[in-house]
Amino acid sequence: MRAAIPPMLASLSKDLVTGAEWVYEEKYDGIRAVAYRDGDRVRLLSRTGQDLTAGFSAIADAIRNLPDPDLVLDGELVVFDKSGVSRFQLLQRRGIDRGTRTLYVVFDCLRSQGRDLLHRPLEERRGRLLELIPKRAGPLMPSRRLPRDGERALATAREKSWEGVIAKIATSAYEPGARSRAWLKLKVRGESEFVIGGYTPPQGSRTELGALLVGLYDAGKLRYTGKVGTGYTQETLRDLGTKLDDLRTETPPFDPAPRVSGAIWVKPRLVAQLVYAEWTADGKLRQPAFLGLRTDKKPEECTWARRE
Repeated sequence: MRAAIPPMLASLSKDLVTGAEWVYEEKYDGIRAVAYRDGDRVRLLSRTGQDLTAGFSAIADAIRNLPDPDLVLDGELVVFDKSGVSRFQLLQRRGIDRGTRTLYVVFDCLRSQGRDLLHRPLEERRGRLLELIPKRAGPLMPSRRLPRDGERALATAREKSWEGVIAKIATSAYEPGARSRAWLKLKVRGESEFVIGGYTPPQGSRTELGALLVGLYDAGKLRYTGKVGTGYTQETLRDLGTKLDDLRTETPPFDPAPRVSGAIWVKPRLVAQLVYAEWTADGKLRQPAFLGLRTDKKPEECTWARRE
């Protein structure tokens, strides 16, 4: 099997980009995955190189049935809610809720029929992708394109409660491992990843924990960004409780350490996906809620400089 291709990453943009060179796609709320097919062998790898194939066997089977024995695809593993909006927390429940159906939304084709397409323009790669997957078929579907009008694209994302929009330069090559300005993410919903550095004890009927204490790395130090006390189910509380108990430490990972009564510190090894209303003036999260753990993200990737 050929070497893995580190996925190209989008840069965050606070400003809307417009112009004839830009195309717009829905931004999905799931797990990034690059799919590799070499004959009958198929692998799905996360951003960090984690092999996800065993957990998504139906998707691997669907890729194996495509009319191309030597290809590489880039996309997102997602679960849609009843309104057709991708939700990371639903993806987290796929092992609990048997009715959950995961799809692989494909937005790029990096190799086809044994030919490397990395240096070809995005629209040429998109054209090959649509030849292979012209519409939703089983657990595979092409990413949804929006009108080539940035304001309309962003308005659609707000209207449909999507996480946001990805703007891409139509003539751009694929840049493995790069956080490129040729792909820009425009977010309409505050949602990002944070490092867990501790938690507070449970109160009342709550079990395992009261609130997570989270932060972002800033110049090598873990900077405290707030407490997260909502968004948990009994299943997630049990899962978090087990994982956090194994990581307990006497030393606060935050620098400086926040003054939180009864705080229990943990080694900063877990990454939480959170949704929030906004950032406060003093750099804290307003109304954060827990969505799930990210096993495809490394704690050191969660930085203050790249906060969203």
